[in-house]
Amino acid sequence: MKKRLLSAIVLSVGILIAGCGNQGAATDQSSDKGKDSGSNQPVKIVAVGSTALQPLVDAAKDQFVSEHPNYTISVQGGGSGTGLSQVVDGAVTIGNSDVFAEEKSGIDASKLVDHRVAVVGMGPVVNKDVGVKNISKQELVDIFTGKTKNWKELGGKDQEIAVINRPSGSGTRATFEKWGLDGATAVQSQEQDSSGTVRQIVSQTPGAISYLAFSYMDNSTTALSIDDVKPTEENVADNSWKIWSYEHMYTKGQPDTDVQSFIDFILSDDVQQGVVKKLGYLPITAMKVERDVSGTITKK
Repeated sequence: MKKRLLSAIVLSVGILIAGCGNQGAATDQSSDKGKDSGSNQPVKIVAVGSTALQPLVDAAKDQFVSEHPNYTISVQGGGSGTGLSQVVDGAVTIGNSDVFAEEKSGIDASKLVDHRVAVVGMGPVVNKDVGVKNISKQELVDIFTGKTKNWKELGGKDQEIAVINRPSGSGTRATFEKWGLDGATAVQSQEQDSSGTVRQIVSQTPGAISYLAFSYMDNSTTALSIDDVKPTEENVADNSWKIWSYEHMYTKGQPDTDVQSFIDFILSDDVQQGVVKKLGYLPITAMKVERDVSGTITKK
């Protein structure tokens, strides 16, 4: 009788221990499974908008995806207005913009979160054969409002001025008109949405003038100085050159962890001191001043 009782007790304890062991193993497997599925989960990001910011986001994307193969990141242009309207509507993950969302009519900026990732200088560029390298601010305004029509009026060739403009939704145009033309609206003329196309047209069209981000300027055109101030990064940093803007990556509300990781990567020292500088942008930390949406300048 005692032997039967002892055997029953031993059997019960054995079953209890085995059950606990299996439960613990199941819990550990479940935990590991959850960890594995989260770490390699596919992530899709669509960034649309500013063509001035596009080269930076494209380059950062290539580097980021090579290190995070579970990400698929699509970068498209279309202009700042397009980027802002699409991110507000929830059609894209990120809206790239050269201007503050508050500056765009029809955009509910309260729904968006601003991530400033760089600073871009912009300025007028001309066909290399016009014979002019420096003009005054007023002369720039007169060119783009149609008052000055020939380069000979500015000491250049006897050649008609051909203004190449950007569409109304372009953040580059908004920045140029606000800070380069003192708020004046440019004359109606040929419009091109792509910065690369603008550069090509100016380089190939006699008498042509337009404006580009520093990141698109090269020796195929001539970048004009204004009032003897050259369009350089150093002059942007202290606001000596006033035609510049922040490069914004807007999200609808706070981004999730996966999207924030990509934005944080662009803000990392490696990218800010590497590809940001290489492509002609200024790191946020390089600025000696700050400018708010109303245009108020404060020194850092």
